[in-house]
Amino acid sequence: MSGLAGLAALRRGPSLRVLPLATVLGVATLVAAGARSPVRLEPELSWSAPSWAHPLGCGEGGVDLLALVAHASLRAVLLAVCVALVGFVIGCPLGAAAAVARGRLERAVARACDLVQAFPTFLLALVVLSAVRSPSRLDLGFVFALTAWAPFARLALAQTRVLRDQAFVEAARAIGVTPARVVVRHLVPNLLGIVAVQLGAAAAAVVVSEAALSFVGFGARDGVSLGVVLDQGVSAMLRAPHVLLVGAAAVFVTSVSLMAAGRAFDPTFARKARRN
Repeated sequence: MSGLAGLAALRRGPSLRVLPLATVLGVATLVAAGARSPVRLEPELSWSAPSWAHPLGCGEGGVDLLALVAHASLRAVLLAVCVALVGFVIGCPLGAAAAVARGRLERAVARACDLVQAFPTFLLALVVLSAVRSPSRLDLGFVFALTAWAPFARLALAQTRVLRDQAFVEAARAIGVTPARVVVRHLVPNLLGIVAVQLGAAAAAVVVSEAALSFVGFGARDGVSLGVVLDQGVSAMLRAPHVLLVGAAAVFVTSVSLMAAGRAFDPTFARKARRN
C-alpha cells in the first residue's frame, strides 16, 4: 500500500455526492446576494403567507423568510466547515501519532476521547455560553471546536492500529524513518480517505447544534440563524405554520447536504463508482 493511496481515494470519490451541498450553497449565495436584509422588519407583513414578493412568506415583525434562511444557511455552513476542519487537523494527526507511539500516550488519547465524547457538546455549550454576555459565532466555533477533535482522533487511532503493522510501515521503520515522518508521510495520507468522511458528519452536527442553541436563546446575537426561524415557527405554529416548515426544512436540507458531501470521500463509494 502506498502512502498516496488515501489521497487517490479522495480524488476518485464520486463527485456527484457533493452536488447537494454545492446546490444549497449556490442557491443560498445567489439569494443572499440579491435579497433584502435578513433583519429588515415590515410589521404590516408579520406572519404573512408565501407570495410572489415573499416566496417563503414572512415571520415575526415581517422579516422575509427567504432572506433570513439564505443568510442563516450560509453562516451555518461556514461555521460548520471551519469547526469540522479544525477537528480534522487536530484529531487526525493526534490519533495517528498516539497509535504509533503506543503505550501511555495511546491509552491517554483513547481515555481523553472517551471523556470528551461522554459529555454532550450541547450541554457544554450551554454552560460556557451562559457566562458570555453577548455570544458571537466565534464563541460558538470555539465551544464546538473543544470537542470536535475527539471523533477524528478516535477514528484515526483505530485505523492506525490496523495500519501500523502493515509491510510498508515496517519497511519505513527498517530503513530508519523517524516516527514523526512515518505518521506524516505514510499513515496520515492513508487515513484521509476514511477519516475525511467524518468531516460531513461533524459539519452536519454543528449545523444542528447551532440551530438548537439559537432556538433556546444561546446563539449568536445577530438574530440570523436557522434556530431563530424554528423559534418563530413554534411560537406561531397555529396562525403561521409555514414558518416552522421553512425552518425545519432548511435545517434538514443543509445538514443532509453536508453529510452527503462527506460521503463523497468514502473509499467504498469510490470503488462502487469505478465499477459502474
